[in-house]
Amino acid sequence: MKNQVKVALAMSGGVDSSVAAHLLLQEGYDVIGVTFKLWPENDFIIENAKEVADKLNIPLHVFDFQKEFNDNVVESFKNEYLQGRTPNPCIECNKNIKFNLFLQQASKLGADIIATGHYARIEWDESFQKYLLKTGLDPSKDQSYFLYNLTQEELSKTIFPLGNYTKNKIKEIATQIGLSVAQKPESQEICFIPDNDYREFLYNHVDNKLFKKGNFLDTKGKVIGTHQGISFYTIGQRKNLGLSLGYPAYVVDIDVEKNAVVIGDNEDVFKSKLVCNEYNLIHLNELTESMEVEAKIRYGAKLSKATISPHNHGAISVKFREEQRAITKGQAVVFYNSDVVLGGGKII
Repeated sequence: MKNQVKVALAMSGGVDSSVAAHLLLQEGYDVIGVTFKLWPENDFIIENAKEVADKLNIPLHVFDFQKEFNDNVVESFKNEYLQGRTPNPCIECNKNIKFNLFLQQASKLGADIIATGHYARIEWDESFQKYLLKTGLDPSKDQSYFLYNLTQEELSKTIFPLGNYTKNKIKEIATQIGLSVAQKPESQEICFIPDNDYREFLYNHVDNKLFKKGNFLDTKGKVIGTHQGISFYTIGQRKNLGLSLGYPAYVVDIDVEKNAVVIGDNEDVFKSKLVCNEYNLIHLNELTESMEVEAKIRYGAKLSKATISPHNHGAISVKFREEQRAITKGQAVVFYNSDVVLGGGKII
């Protein structure tokens, strides 16, 4: 009986997690809400979640994960930029906080499973005898890209109530049940970075001595200017370079050893190969031979046909049929077979 199953739902007070709570209640689950305190300035999230929980008549617990969030997500974010890479903190948060740590703490409340408002699906596959992570039904909202680190243990104890819904339908349900968040605009910001200004964040939270000026180089190695520190640049960047070259200039590489930022034109930004490590294969035991997949190198990218192969030192090499724009170290490449997420890794 579903009413015997206690589910801990991650709640932010937004429309997605709020409707997820309603849907779980409709299905007969015993729902408890959980809000994460991750960053000192984000207490409004707790207030918003409390308002929704009160309306739906479910208890709300606050898990204080500030130390774990700072150690695993914020510090990693800063260190990656200092190494000339461009991190994805949402992926790190999902890996270390929103599933692993959440699952551990939720079990202490007597929860059998956890749930989140992600647009993705989980299915049991008889042939593999494994859980599959699949894309959400709404391609415009699918969030499976951020979830490639999920383990079989986590998938077995997680449900995504919104996986089979479109965003428009979720908003419609929110309106029908009288939730004030129904028409609330979605935040696209990283939760600990106001206004999405990561440069300002780094200035305020990293020792200035770690920002070393260096040379802008063209693709032939000629010095063409001075940069403010490799942490402030990312592959494909065109704006805020402070260069006047008489042609559109883009960051095409970051050379940490030389403390140099390499500048080229738009064509130089396109590459067809990458290597990734720190990878997770969701329902495959290991990659022992080349495999044809579809892959994407950032959340907003389109899926592209590619071949993945075992690489040296436990890494995976990826060769795309068509060149990809701005393959960026520190970002994630995620592999798909139709609507099934095979896994992914960090681009090195």
